[in-house]
Amino acid sequence: MNETHFDVIVIGSGPAGHGAALSAVHSKKRVVVIERERNIGGACVTHGTIPSKTLRETALALSAFRKKSGDAFRVETTPNTQVVALMRRLSQVITAHERVMETQLNRAGVHLRHGRTRFTSTESVAVRDVHGVETQLFAPVIVIATGSRPRNPKELTIDHEHVLDSDSILSMAYLPRSLIVLGAGVIACEYASIFATLGVKVTIANKGAGPLGFLEPELVERFLRSFHAHEGETEFGSGVAEVQVDAADGVRVKLASGKTLVADKVLAAVGRIANIRGLGLETVGIKPNARGVIEADADCYTGVAKIYAAGDVIGPPSLAASSMEQGRRAVCHALGRPVPIDSGFIPTGVYTIPELASVGLTEAQARARYDQVVVGRAPFEELARGQIAAIDDGILKLVVDAASRKVVGVHVSGEGAAELVTVGQVAISSGWEVERFVETTFNFPTLAEAYRVAALDVLSAQDEKTVPQLSERAA
Repeated sequence: MNETHFDVIVIGSGPAGHGAALSAVHSKKRVVVIERERNIGGACVTHGTIPSKTLRETALALSAFRKKSGDAFRVETTPNTQVVALMRRLSQVITAHERVMETQLNRAGVHLRHGRTRFTSTESVAVRDVHGVETQLFAPVIVIATGSRPRNPKELTIDHEHVLDSDSILSMAYLPRSLIVLGAGVIACEYASIFATLGVKVTIANKGAGPLGFLEPELVERFLRSFHAHEGETEFGSGVAEVQVDAADGVRVKLASGKTLVADKVLAAVGRIANIRGLGLETVGIKPNARGVIEADADCYTGVAKIYAAGDVIGPPSLAASSMEQGRRAVCHALGRPVPIDSGFIPTGVYTIPELASVGLTEAQARARYDQVVVGRAPFEELARGQIAAIDDGILKLVVDAASRKVVGVHVSGEGAAELVTVGQVAISSGWEVERFVETTFNFPTLAEAYRVAALDVLSAQDEKTVPQLSERAA
């Protein structure tokens, strides 16, 4: 069997590459996945999703222990708390996830190669291993899924000791007393809320008007409320002018407004850029756009030969779930298989404290599209499970088109939000009318009951002429 000729070459083993490879194998194609790092999984496993969420679970457990014990016990971190002590499970979690991903690829018959990759033609790449040996691999279809890395702003130097990025933040030996987070996107807000919950004095600074601008405003408000409750501070509307490191005083961040912030450490989480350096894209005529990402159409096609790109390397939404779907979509299109219907209902999960999740339209987007919109809310304090689990500060919000009575948006804040929103995803993609949630019997006590409570809230808000009809169906 020829070990250099394949049907599909996938460059990168993160969520997008993993999805692409398994989809190609499903079509009975010979596939090779090339990963430059020793282990597979990409930044999602080594620096991103898995490590940050592991630390989050620890922070959440510490903060929840007091509430769930009715204030009978209190657990607090100290200034000399070692970060590694909070992450003892991390190596186990990473190893387990890498093993699962590799097992899935091996079981499917995917070939794995490790090394640095560069294009040599539109149907071939060169792979240089750790020994410097270079091998040519050939395939008519190539999928670029090389992910992204933190963007380093020109106005500051990332020294990975005083000024860190999202790849090095967890390399700190001890919890800092104070932390300035530059940025207001998902990564910035996740780490800001995690460290604030652990007792670190955190300040979020960003030139924008606020954080997480793509989310339903009510969710953002709840995030900020929780962040401020943990003594977090925010400085919005002013960019960074200068950053100075003082070994004795810490890091001084001077904002464009003239205000100066001082903290032990700074986390720069101001976006990510595509991992395309050294790929030799110029060899095949692919040029990144002004944002430094590869341009691709809805099917992840670059427009060059049969070269596709998926995941972070093509820019937002840069979510693991969307990256997996893009990888599958790319391969389906390349192989002439039916391309999955793009429903546009991929859920968003933000693992801040509290957890935030959305799918479908925000209330503002719905009001711009439909003549009349009705919303319903279910505070977790009205749910038995919310009271029992001490997560009574959560909420689920339904957005409904009044004319069709169909659910068009679901937004959740609180623990379990990313799980709960999946029910909303099914409802929206299936065209459910809001009464469906009232007619459904949910386990008791569960947070899923929030859908019924929110649906009843929608019905009570309907015009009086409509209420009898809807109530009769829901009875």
